[in-house]
Amino acid sequence: MRRGGADAIALPVADGGEGTADALSRGGEWHRVRVSDPLGRPVDAAWVLREDGTAVVDSAAALGLPLLADGERDPLRASSAGLGELLRAVLDTRPAAVVVGVGGTATVDGGAGLRAALRAWPDGVPLRVACDVRSTLLEAAYVFAPQKGATPDVVEELARRLAADETLAPYAALPGAGAGGGLGAALAALGGELVEGAQLVLDLIGFDRHARTADLVVTGEGTVDETTFAGKAPGAVVARCERLGVRCVLFGGRVLAGDARALSGDPSRVREDLVALGEDLAM
Repeated sequence: MRRGGADAIALPVADGGEGTADALSRGGEWHRVRVSDPLGRPVDAAWVLREDGTAVVDSAAALGLPLLADGERDPLRASSAGLGELLRAVLDTRPAAVVVGVGGTATVDGGAGLRAALRAWPDGVPLRVACDVRSTLLEAAYVFAPQKGATPDVVEELARRLAADETLAPYAALPGAGAGGGLGAALAALGGELVEGAQLVLDLIGFDRHARTADLVVTGEGTVDETTFAGKAPGAVVARCERLGVRCVLFGGRVLAGDARALSGDPSRVREDLVALGEDLAM
């Protein structure tokens, strides 16, 4: 496409959280299935089958925090069973391989619900687990559970449950084991390979091929902070461009860390901010 006198290529990226399936959906076929949300209520979850036969599933489609109202967030009750139901439906279509993005969930059950709904993974179907964070299993409770509604006492109980789960113990220290409230460890126990979600997405969309032909790569997010460079998609884009020797500009509504262009931080000015950024970069 052509924008403002320059040829531009739009490459949506993701890191294993919500939007991963969408970023990898080009040329794919979307499917929908009725599954359980974190509190057991019916919800329609979408997944995509890529042209190469790989199914891409966002855990957040069944278990995402936005599915719950603020007053409903309770990681002691929230179950990952809906993801197991979703994966059963995906496997019924006999995909060549499966990618599961595990970020953005309301659950911290170590995949207990998932494992009850999906007791085994079929031989011959490669499973890659796109992790949006590099956290270990217990960090699912101590670092991320408060964001999902856990009080300090609940955090301790969740950590106790995760530590006592013998099935997860061999995988507890793996980077990404704590992603999705312990879904990383649960899927590793089923035979999945834990990978950095952002790096996987960049590889699958052919980012390097496009970046090598570009004079400039622009990426950004709402708040640029330390977590941006610890597995999130914009930080992965910056690192990949540095490796390729391609100029990259990172922007954020707020910039709290790193070398990035700060916008106004006012959500109502997003359009104006981005236009101004484009004009500045064109000079």
